[in-house]
Amino acid sequence: MKKKIFSLLFTVLLSCCLMNMSDTLAATETTEVNVSLGNEAGELVFVPNHVELIAGKKYKIKLDNPSPTKHYFTAKDFADASWTQKVEAAKVEVKGAIHELELKPSAQAEWVLVPMKPGKYELHCSISGHTEAGMVGDIIVLSE
Repeated sequence: MKKKIFSLLFTVLLSCCLMNMSDTLAATETTEVNVSLGNEAGELVFVPNHVELIAGKKYKIKLDNPSPTKHYFTAKDFADASWTQKVEAAKVEVKGAIHELELKPSAQAEWVLVPMKPGKYELHCSISGHTEAGMVGDIIVLSE
């Protein structure tokens, strides 16, 4: 019985701590970072193809696709090492785990997140042939 009470108490305390962390991160200052997937000429590039962020800081990554082709913003390891507050696109807000975003031509999206783990993360477009053609980049998360 004592183990069940302890387990329940631990779960409640952990939930409260996580909610407080979520509220604290949501209230912090947000830094905007713009990333284009492709360009108007149809080149298979990320602009910029190198992004540096600081662990623990809140960011709004503003994604746009000015090209005539759809593209993917794929950075699974980065997404797994980040706390996502939301992704917003076309008046729809998505919450929860995010691993990849598809942007159709002329689409825009905002990904609000806090990178939690320093490291170097691969960014690529997972459409067949796009990575091989050079649509790659990296996301560097630095320690505070």
